[in-house]
Amino acid sequence: MQTYVIEREIPGIGSMSPAELSVAAQTSNATLARLAPRVQWQHSYVADNKSFCIYLAEDEAAIKEHAQASGFPADRITPIGKRIDPTTARL
Repeated sequence: MQTYVIEREIPGIGSMSPAELSVAAQTSNATLARLAPRVQWQHSYVADNKSFCIYLAEDEAAIKEHAQASGFPADRITPIGKRIDPTTARL
């Protein structure tokens, strides 16, 4: 499985209540259940009008299928090549 960052333009997402975000997550989870194991949602970061979602997927087509079926846009899909963190400095 490849790791991807999905950038979603969703006006007002940053001001959604916890209950509204819960409904969005439930919608996404229901779609993911139908697409499993081809695509898995890891977590998302929410900003004013965007979300940045970390997914594992077999390919971009699976992410696009999730976006279409769930009603959430996938404005930019970026495959992640490598990951670094503070421990990378120890090498």
